Amino acid sequence: MRRNFPLNTVDAFLVTAKHLNLTRAAKELCLTQGAVSRKISTLEEWLGYSLFDRHARGLHLTPQGNALLPEMQHAFEHLLSVANNACLKSRVIRLKAPTCAMRWLVPKLVQLESAAPDIQVELTTTVEHGVNFKNESYDAAIIFGQPDNGGTLLFEECLTPVISQHLLPDEPLTADILSRYTFLHPTRDRTDWSLWLAQNTDITPVMHKNQHFDTMDLAISAAIQGFGIAIADVTLVAEDLRRGRLVQPFASSVKTGACYRLSLRPGNENDAGLESFKAGLLTLSL
Repeated sequence: MRRNFPLNTVDAFLVTAKHLNLTRAAKELCLTQGAVSRKISTLEEWLGYSLFDRHARGLHLTPQGNALLPEMQHAFEHLLSVANNACLKSRVIRLKAPTCAMRWLVPKLVQLESAAPDIQVELTTTVEHGVNFKNESYDAAIIFGQPDNGGTLLFEECLTPVISQHLLPDEPLTADILSRYTFLHPTRDRTDWSLWLAQNTDITPVMHKNQHFDTMDLAISAAIQGFGIAIADVTLVAEDLRRGRLVQPFASSVKTGACYRLSLRPGNENDAGLESFKAGLLTLSL
């Protein structure tokens, strides 16, 4: 039974064949001349023929060595390419994101998986709106809050009412008709609805019935189920509007001053994998 192929000798053969000089080959491989010579001898023993002729002025490839060289070079380069690709594919980006961003983020991740299969994302959701990279092992985080100098802007929060199609009356929504609905609030206070109504003073409904949620995503889901009328970010409900799960009864919207930003772990801003991930989030459309 033949012994296993001595794979660790291939680099010695290829480098020596390139230089035809043991001294230069040993220097490139960071080995002694004796170690290089022993590797070549091991390969020759396994093959059953000599690869080099030793002459006073240096080395020459034997006919068998000359015939083997291009095939061995091709095989070795292919092996390095496979190993390099496997290394790249094994990279996982650990992403932290608030649950309120899921309606926007998940379709993006689906598209990103198709467009860039080498990018793998390990997603952790949270009700928190920030990240502490010193104490948390994330590569990137989506942060919601007031704009500052950190991170890359993904989109600004812009609010508008949304409602299920089957709850929408045939006639235009007036203050009296709106007052009959349950108002769905994405927070425990009523600041989002108050902000929009303050910019639309011609509409002054009375909020007789109210339902408060811990996140905007929950309020949006309740609106889709026909629970009432919600105030929601236009970017977060873009897919729901496109698919007809929700309708936007008023054309007006109002910016809150808050935004969603992508923050990368300090020191990793030039990481190729993170840069590709960031580019995907910024360029892929819903």
